[in-house]
Amino acid sequence: MTSPDTKPDTQVPASSPPPSSSSPASPGLSSYSWSAALGGLGFVETAYLTYLKLTNSTAFCPLGGGIVGDAASTSYNVRPGVPLPLLGMASYGFVAALALQLSKNSLPFGFGASDSRTLLLGATTSLAATSGYLLYILTTQFPGQSCPYCLFSAFISFSLFLITVKELGWQETQKVLGLQLCIASLVIASLRFSYGAPLPFTPSRQPEINLEYIPTEITTPSAPFTISLAKHLRSIGARMYGAFWCSHCIEQKEMFGEEAAKLLNYVECFPDGLNKNTKMALECVAADIKGFPTWVINGEVLNGELTLSELAQKSGFELSDNGSSSVTLMD
Repeated sequence: MTSPDTKPDTQVPASSPPPSSSSPASPGLSSYSWSAALGGLGFVETAYLTYLKLTNSTAFCPLGGGIVGDAASTSYNVRPGVPLPLLGMASYGFVAALALQLSKNSLPFGFGASDSRTLLLGATTSLAATSGYLLYILTTQFPGQSCPYCLFSAFISFSLFLITVKELGWQETQKVLGLQLCIASLVIASLRFSYGAPLPFTPSRQPEINLEYIPTEITTPSAPFTISLAKHLRSIGARMYGAFWCSHCIEQKEMFGEEAAKLLNYVECFPDGLNKNTKMALECVAADIKGFPTWVINGEVLNGELTLSELAQKSGFELSDNGSSSVTLMD
């Protein structure tokens, strides 16, 4: 029997804890964020390569091939004149922007989520197909050569493709497998048709080359400044090593003009022409020349085409206001 003053026990149900705001993000958001970041990296890399191509910053004729000049920028250009890195920059930028929109659940152009994911898959498929084809070119046409930019771009492209496939799911990917194969085929066919510029000189391709030596003829007029600079370069023993077949060497001489170019201490590294039995001139071998043009000024080796102001600075040459030359002694 209970006392009338005793109140029956009432159990207050324990309230469930509020949902944590720090719960892990959904896998889809994480995947799209990764895709946006990788696309951004690809955009930056290809933008840099586009800058090098459009500004001709790789002003160097390599003797034995090498990093980007052979495999990435100088050999394979779209026939209308659009550099391949520029197309890659547009593709990476599109992937980065689309992935960023998907990560925010803000679908572009009124597309549904499914259509946007399929569009992203198509874009990453084209990037992966392009990288695959260029790796094939690198292996078959440039054996033994390295191309860090190519490998880095391939890593980004394949990573984007795998992330997109994983996010979409295998079952959904199978539904558009035919579309992927069609995209990959079109990309490879377009690259094969459009990118067919002649390959640059490398030792592995010497058997296909048979060039007779032809002296370079410079017809551009010389300015007083270039004549004075050429005389100064000769007086300090500066040398320019080049090859008759190197376009950058010709352009370098044209900067000086006809009269000044004759004053330069120029060393021709292939005076007997270029064929499968060609050997560089002993003077160039002794100087360990790797490409053309190469300047040796005050003991400093300078690779590539240089501007007149750079040559003047490196050699300690100045032109006074009254037109007379003066020399600044270098340490």
